[in-house]
Amino acid sequence: MQRIPISPRNDWQKAVEKLGFGFHSTDVPYWDESVYYAFSLSQIEQLEKATNTLWEMCLEAVDQVIKNNLWQLFAIPEFMVPHILQTWETDAPSIYGRFDFCYDGQHPPKLLEFNADTPTSLYEAAIVQWFWLQEVDQSKDQFNSIHEKLVGTWRSLNGYLHPDTLHFACVRDNLEDLTTTEYLRDCAQQAGHETNFLYIDDIGWDKAQKGFVDLQGRTIRNIFKLYPYEWMVHEAFGQNLLADVNQVHWIEPSWKMILSNKAILAILWKLFPKCEYLLPAYFDQHQMTDFVIKPLLSREGANVSIIENGQLRESSEGAYGAEGYVFQELCKLPNFAGHYPVIGSWIIGQAAAGIGIREANHLITGNTSRFVPHLIL
Repeated sequence: MQRIPISPRNDWQKAVEKLGFGFHSTDVPYWDESVYYAFSLSQIEQLEKATNTLWEMCLEAVDQVIKNNLWQLFAIPEFMVPHILQTWETDAPSIYGRFDFCYDGQHPPKLLEFNADTPTSLYEAAIVQWFWLQEVDQSKDQFNSIHEKLVGTWRSLNGYLHPDTLHFACVRDNLEDLTTTEYLRDCAQQAGHETNFLYIDDIGWDKAQKGFVDLQGRTIRNIFKLYPYEWMVHEAFGQNLLADVNQVHWIEPSWKMILSNKAILAILWKLFPKCEYLLPAYFDQHQMTDFVIKPLLSREGANVSIIENGQLRESSEGAYGAEGYVFQELCKLPNFAGHYPVIGSWIIGQAAAGIGIREANHLITGNTSRFVPHLIL
């Protein structure tokens, strides 16, 4: 695993904007092609194996959480339990998720967290870095079958979804979420689905029919939402989920609430303490001196504290933590001259599909961390 400086393409901004990538820069560059990471084939195979193995372990962990009624550990509202049970028992399918790894190319990748409900950086990983590679060096390859697997996964849902329009929804005024949602919608269209887009706050509730409706008053039977369940369940909107449980297919399904919660890190460690891909994780400090405190529900590295030798080394601010925390053994990210990469490894459907890399100048990866492309040597 190498970090290799390179000259950015001339007019790279125009090149990525032609792909529909409009949030490549904010106050600081988000897309960074002044460098790339290079992997050997054996390193990629190690990441792929870890991703597939952890996915199977996650499914077993969900089953254990449900069988043992561990809902309080996850701060999941009681009214959502029947909805979760229904989607799990009917094998409601998952489209995607992203495992975040600490990986240096020499030791087994270690799971930092699993973004299971609304993972982003998908479009950058699937499309933008692939077209970068085609212009930079077509003789090289990339761990990236994300697009093909997305289309294939949407196609596999033809027999599961209701024979009706597939809606796609996200929040307003967020270009990143809109781009990701429209990309997933495009993949669904390529798979043969009739689709419609609306913003999450445009979803209505028909009291007479007890069903969700779009702006035209049409009943919503199938919907992908880039909107977290933990937000939905605390809104009036979410209270209607249970009433509509048999009428609409939500993607991702509500059983992913278990996996998108960092309590799953402690559950996984309890179930699989000898797994080389896991870090010790608990619901208390557990006599550790080097550890990371993470809220059960948080986004973009918010409210994370890194403790080293019993002392606070680094922390981030935010509005999360009311539900509780997990304590995970510290795994220091590899340090490439002050640059710290996190490997985001995608599971699409039931299989590992590729990676995207976020890089920061400190140990906590946040919303300003850069996306850096990769290739296989």
